[in-house]
Amino acid sequence: MHLTEGAVDEAVADALAAVAAAGTTADLKAARIAHTGEGSALARLNAALKGLPNEEKPAAGRLVGQARARVNAAVADREGVLAVAEREALLEAERVDVTAAPVRDAVGARHPLTIVRERVEDVFVGMGWEIADGPELEHEWFNFDALNIDPDHPARSPQDTLFVEPLGAHLVMRTQTSPVQVRTLIERGAPVYVLAPGRVYRTDEVDATHLPVFTQFEGLAIDRGLTMAHLRGTLEHLARIMFGDAARIRLRPNFFPFTEPSAEMDVWQPNAKGGARWVEWGGCGMVHPNVLRAAGVDPAEYQGFAFGLGIERTLQFAEGLTDMRDMIEGDVRFARQWGVVSR
Repeated sequence: MHLTEGAVDEAVADALAAVAAAGTTADLKAARIAHTGEGSALARLNAALKGLPNEEKPAAGRLVGQARARVNAAVADREGVLAVAEREALLEAERVDVTAAPVRDAVGARHPLTIVRERVEDVFVGMGWEIADGPELEHEWFNFDALNIDPDHPARSPQDTLFVEPLGAHLVMRTQTSPVQVRTLIERGAPVYVLAPGRVYRTDEVDATHLPVFTQFEGLAIDRGLTMAHLRGTLEHLARIMFGDAARIRLRPNFFPFTEPSAEMDVWQPNAKGGARWVEWGGCGMVHPNVLRAAGVDPAEYQGFAFGLGIERTLQFAEGLTDMRDMIEGDVRFARQWGVVSR
């Protein structure tokens, strides 16, 4: 940049215009950096002093120095004006009219299902797991085929699953959050430790123990050397946190297409209707090799376990509730039993 009086005047004019246009102290800081900092026109003009003949340097130095002084003075003046204005605006925003009538709006309450979901998430995040999410409107391949569920399996019947028209699109309202596990494996590969909480859909009728729309959390751990012992230890740890140190679980052999071996997990429920007894909490097992292959993971190198548990059922067990319908009726008196939150 050539150091001329015209160039200096132009740089000063641009700087003064930017300073005057600044509406906040943050804007002013940006303007100051742009017009006086490194790379600014004034900085380049100052650097150009080195290339001038010795006899021209004193006059040129005074010219640039006076220009920078004008800009710095304008910045200081504008900063004082903006600081006063912002302080007054803050005081006005925080002003309390002590003569005004009090607002007595009723406070809301967090739904206990939300509280349970967050407690479960905290347990697994504390163990180093990640929380994963996925679409509720799911492709049939993710919901069934990738999970080793055959085309003629009863779960794929419209009597059990909500299919979305047109049927040729092969879209369903997900019946479980297991598709999130498959998506996570495909996207990230192994090893992986994820918990997938979310809403799922079935064609069940509403009654004391079933809902057509409910929430569940499914866990997936894929790594080298994982066994059923790791699965049981994980679920026992969760049960004790959710139901108390005396909580016990047991595993009963069962069949699920996506795990082998598979098990139903029961938890000891001292508050069950009709007296203390074992009640079913969810399903679990070692991930089937076909599921790993569908997600591009080599079952000869990686193994893992998976489980699926209902949040509504967990709330029932934790609080001794006997009817799931209370959870969906929207009666604020139900939620207020678990505390309120401020606005």
